[in-house]
Amino acid sequence: MKAAIFIEPGRIEIADKPIPEVGPNDALLRITTTTICGTDVHILKGEYPVAKGLTVGHEPVGVIEKLGSAVQGYTEGQRAIAGAICPNFNSYAAQDGSPSQDGSYLVASGNCGHHGYKATAGWRFGNMIDGTQAEYVLVPDAQANLAPIPEGLSDEQVLMCPDIMSTGFKGAENANIRIGDTVVIFAQGPIGLCATAGARLLGASTIITVDGNDHRLEISRTLGADVTLNFKTCDVVDEVMKLTGGRGADASIEALGTQATFASCLRVLKPGGTLSSLGVYSEDLTIPLTAMAAGLGDHRINTALCPGGKERMRRLMNVVASNRLDLGVMVTHEYKLDDIVAAYELFANQHDGVLKVAIKPR
Repeated sequence: MKAAIFIEPGRIEIADKPIPEVGPNDALLRITTTTICGTDVHILKGEYPVAKGLTVGHEPVGVIEKLGSAVQGYTEGQRAIAGAICPNFNSYAAQDGSPSQDGSYLVASGNCGHHGYKATAGWRFGNMIDGTQAEYVLVPDAQANLAPIPEGLSDEQVLMCPDIMSTGFKGAENANIRIGDTVVIFAQGPIGLCATAGARLLGASTIITVDGNDHRLEISRTLGADVTLNFKTCDVVDEVMKLTGGRGADASIEALGTQATFASCLRVLKPGGTLSSLGVYSEDLTIPLTAMAAGLGDHRINTALCPGGKERMRRLMNVVASNRLDLGVMVTHEYKLDDIVAAYELFANQHDGVLKVAIKPR
């Protein structure tokens, strides 16, 4: 089969690999559509380390080609997705209420040879095992992770469910949004746009979105934003304080992963407000003293990893099937798997108004 593999920083290329063998708890999914994520760009740039030769990608939509002998309740030929996070649900963390966290592994850290635990979580596709930018992917613990696609939904309609939609909605859920709240969402890339949609579904009455791209701000209005702020043309913190009568926002969501957006998220909060962090950070963060009210502000900071598992996927596809939300509009470009290098070039450099790219193996 053809697969997009990590060669070295700056190089992801198409190569031939054997079709995976199916174990008793696995399923082989023939990929019909996948996509490129911002995390894949971190891998491409060498900012997130993975093994050389690993197949990248973690957002699968496809058809069940073969089922393991122990997997029940599914049929070969059935259309299905699996979450980008595909835990086995057997770890202490998963059974203790954090199902996206699937254990940890020992890594060396520091100059003196000290050791510490770094969570791998349940992110296996394109991280610990071969991923989805290929003609086939092996879904581990398929009984827990495969989710059938409802009749009538296209690949593009459910393409956001495995990662972007699940992550963005978790950002809104972690923001402790109540009916009538004011929420500020920093960055309106695909995850931020889904956080905007999630905030609206949860009952926020004033949603303020922030970005430097007017086109993305316009899209955010279609997904629920009431006020859009371009940080290039205004002081966002001042504007939020004016809009809230000096009270500050009930919640803020950080969907980019930079020091500047994280600090601004803190500065717009009311005392007792919640910062929901979704960004993947590539360096240490600093908490500004005044924004944190010197530790006296009763603020909450929640981080999140994309929830996975078949029940999460079922719920997300139900939202799509109910016509409460159409995220198919976020798929702005389509490429063949053979042309994935060009797709990475487009996506990594944000050319041509790209939001998400549909990658079609066939």
